[in-house]
Amino acid sequence: MQQVRVAVVTGGGTGIGRAAALALAADGWRVVLVGRRPGPLDDVVADGASLPGSLVARPADVTDEASVVGVFDGAVADFGRVDLLFNNAGMFAPSRDPDEIPLAEWSAVVAVNLTGAFLCAREAFRVMKAQDPQGGRIINNGSISAHTPRVRALAYTTTKHAISGLTKSLSLDGRPYDIACGQIDIGNAATDLTARWGEGTPQPHGGLMVEPTMDVREVGRGVAFMASLPLAANVPTMTVMATKMPFVGRG
Repeated sequence: MQQVRVAVVTGGGTGIGRAAALALAADGWRVVLVGRRPGPLDDVVADGASLPGSLVARPADVTDEASVVGVFDGAVADFGRVDLLFNNAGMFAPSRDPDEIPLAEWSAVVAVNLTGAFLCAREAFRVMKAQDPQGGRIINNGSISAHTPRVRALAYTTTKHAISGLTKSLSLDGRPYDIACGQIDIGNAATDLTARWGEGTPQPHGGLMVEPTMDVREVGRGVAFMASLPLAANVPTMTVMATKMPFVGRG
């Protein structure tokens, strides 16, 4: 009998998190959906009701240590283990020149994108190290900005570069415990966020450009593929992007 596979997906109520959670449930995973707002989480649970796996909503704030600990303790209490963390929760900030960024805005982005990712990874590591059979997989959402910044996006870009360091360190430190860690870097998935780019996004030359997007479900398929590998194999980095977006080459 196949062991039950349990996943925790943060930022699971909308966009990339929603797509990944549904793709995992379609592959038979039991998925714990984490997000601050119960309503969107409940909508995803309803949308996935007919899938082979299952989804359960767990409202929580990834910037709150006790809240994150509760998510993983709850997953163990409900399902006995955690086999996968998709560390997806994140936020953007308004487009500004560096000298215009308030400290509070910088701190908010760091709290969600970096400290939140650390807290979730720490708790996943704790559970995966202690469980039997030992091990599991952590997939961090890095973003195209982990490689190449957008203009006037200092805080977001800095945190996503830091996620690459988090991924590499977790991958190294997880080796003795069969904990694999990889990163998926996503470019221009069609979500509510990119829908607001109707008039274009700022470009290095100073103008705006309406950039191509891709179906967010392709990102979900990428996460599900990474999650499907045995722990003896790992995808350290995967880039999933709209083919024609201005990333490779000079604009």
